[in-house]
Amino acid sequence: MNRLIKTILLIFLAVCVSSCLTIEKKEYTFEIKEDGSGTLRIKYINILSMKDDTAMVTQSDFQELISTYLEGDQMQQDYPDAVIRSKRIFDEGGVLCGEVILEFNTLRSVGIYQYDPNCPYMFNINSFLDSESFVSSNGEYGGDIMPVVFWPKNLSRLKLSTSITIPDETTLSLVDEYRLWKMR
Repeated sequence: MNRLIKTILLIFLAVCVSSCLTIEKKEYTFEIKEDGSGTLRIKYINILSMKDDTAMVTQSDFQELISTYLEGDQMQQDYPDAVIRSKRIFDEGGVLCGEVILEFNTLRSVGIYQYDPNCPYMFNINSFLDSESFVSSNGEYGGDIMPVVFWPKNLSRLKLSTSITIPDETTLSLVDEYRLWKMR
């Protein structure tokens, strides 16, 4: 019984102190080789914390960013069929950014679909949980009715920018936490 109470307490604490990390934008760059393998670079622009009643929310959210994403295996869980080549966070233009570079053997392992080699490349914007919204691409966007980006089959560099959160009074920048961390 005592073990059950401890388990319930741990679950409750995890829910109560779970972070609220978000980002303003994402930029995807797919470099595709003729065999369908390639490299994906994802740049996370303006990593933010959602305000909470807790005074130190940025510290805990930054620690989660480091332990889960930078040092942890969350990206490998998000892309289990790809190989993570590098991950980093950095200050760019006064905002905290992140970047991950992955190598993949198949288009599907990074969310790209191609019915057959004569068809365009396709990427469903709503396939990820981040509630991403289309911003721009070097492909053709199908719109709200069909939130898919299409690229010509002969294109080897696919670019896509999406928006997730518009910074406002409910968001807090993590760039200061990064600067403190970098000085340690």
